[in-house]
Amino acid sequence: MRIFLTGATGFIGSRIVPELLGAGHQVLGMTRSDAGARALAAAGAEVHRGQLEDLESLRSGAAQADAVIHTAFDHDFSNFVANCEKDRQAIKALGSALIGTNRPLLITSGTGMGSPGDGQAATESVVNTDNPNPRSASELAGIELSAAGVAVSVMRLPQVHDTVKQGLITPLVAIARAKGVSAYVGEGRNRWPSAHVLDVARLYRLAIERREPARYHAVAEEGIPVRTIAEVIGAGLGVPVKSISAEDAAGHFGSMGMFAAMDLLASSAWTRKVLGWHPTGPDLITDLKHMDYSGVAAS
Repeated sequence: MRIFLTGATGFIGSRIVPELLGAGHQVLGMTRSDAGARALAAAGAEVHRGQLEDLESLRSGAAQADAVIHTAFDHDFSNFVANCEKDRQAIKALGSALIGTNRPLLITSGTGMGSPGDGQAATESVVNTDNPNPRSASELAGIELSAAGVAVSVMRLPQVHDTVKQGLITPLVAIARAKGVSAYVGEGRNRWPSAHVLDVARLYRLAIERREPARYHAVAEEGIPVRTIAEVIGAGLGVPVKSISAEDAAGHFGSMGMFAAMDLLASSAWTRKVLGWHPTGPDLITDLKHMDYSGVAAS
């Protein structure tokens, strides 16, 4: 297939490119920069110049492809609500080029959308439209497109990691450096799921090759206690670890405060069964223990 990939030079997208090419697909990768264009060309992908704010560039890229994978997202959490709305508009633009065709669109969301809200693990069969995370806008846009006949699938992500980045944990490390303390809320028993970035890249390929609308969970580890994560960060930075109250979370974590106490336990049992996905990468704590904390900028 010729696959249009947004976010093609990003943390996950740059790993999806060689995964797709290695499986014999063609990749039309979107980038806004000259450096990104050079990187894509060097990897063997075609270059499509565009950006999330340019909806016509999204439509034209999707129109040229047999399938679309959307991973681009603005991860500025200080402007998170607006960025989630921007993603909703981007998804609608991509889908508008696919209406009336059977060409698949694979979008990205978070595992929280699969939470039943009662402390049980999030699953692929659940769509929690009452989820307070503004990122739900992405999945709601996909539901709207599905109703219009677009073959939409959703990849729900946990904390995607290697030794450089770890999803929501990356800003937590920066906050710990800035504050001089690695904190968790309450007893820190709330859990975050995770998966290594190379396992996630492989799952995107398996999902787009299946070509059937579905929801997938890119979860290798169902839930690591946030206190454990904070302790490893503290050791890496050489700063103390402490508990803070829920009332103090917003003041300490800033824009990350809404996530700090969330229990995000998530399962991928259905995804593994349907796609034959078997994660093999390092676990989250291993990557956190092996990262270079000296280069982490304070938040």
